[in-house]
Amino acid sequence: MAFSVNTNGGALLALRSLNKSTNLLQTVQNRVSTGLKVASAKDNAAVFNIAQKLRSNLAGLGAVKASLDRGVSAADVAISAAEAVSDLLNEMKAKAVAAKDSGLDTASRTALNDEFKELRDSVTSIVDNAEFNGINAVKSDAIVAILNDDASKTITIAVQKLSLGSGNITITGGSEIGTTSNSKAISVLAKIETSIDNVGTVLSKLGSGAKRIELQREFIDKLSDSIEVGIGNLVDADLARESAQLQALQVRQQLGLQALSIANQAPGAVLALFQ
Repeated sequence: MAFSVNTNGGALLALRSLNKSTNLLQTVQNRVSTGLKVASAKDNAAVFNIAQKLRSNLAGLGAVKASLDRGVSAADVAISAAEAVSDLLNEMKAKAVAAKDSGLDTASRTALNDEFKELRDSVTSIVDNAEFNGINAVKSDAIVAILNDDASKTITIAVQKLSLGSGNITITGGSEIGTTSNSKAISVLAKIETSIDNVGTVLSKLGSGAKRIELQREFIDKLSDSIEVGIGNLVDADLARESAQLQALQVRQQLGLQALSIANQAPGAVLALFQ
């Protein structure tokens, strides 16, 4: 090989090798610092694109979770209201049964009737206030929860009306057990018993609907976890492997620097020819 002070082939080769080692070292350092082997499209365009789509799905599932959580909460409030109404109906039944006694005096009937009306009005108060996030499932609103990230599928719990005089509650805002005889008590007792049966059906519908939403919520949690693991498998760096490679590349870089230094000294040997 000819000696030349203009072109140093050995130095160029050593420089290319050093640059390659430095680039590899930079890549490994980025992986170690970010924990990702695919942090951008530049690292691996195909894998990054797949990961981004999965991240989009994951974000959508976050919205689904929020919708299901709202649905469960609205159903829980409705169930609590229905249970409270059921308890009130049982108490109203007790008052009506007591008022059926033909031997009661007027004062006793009046006291029972006053208590009955308080219980009756409490039904209205409970139903009117059984609202969560603008949804009152025992008065006017159905509960709708989305099941997927494009909201094309939903779970719906139909409104279960518990207002006085509604389909499920047959007693009305003017229902009384009377103060002079047991005739009104006998009449209203039949309505109370029908209402109690209807509220039992309402509780069954609300409970089964809430359970379905809860099961879907559990599934979405598992699905989200699986997607997160899948994203990790695609883009996460193996830090143990990267750590070992980092040390190897650091040594390789140091050797490259020494090789370049030696190669740069080679043209100096030409000076000996002129002594």
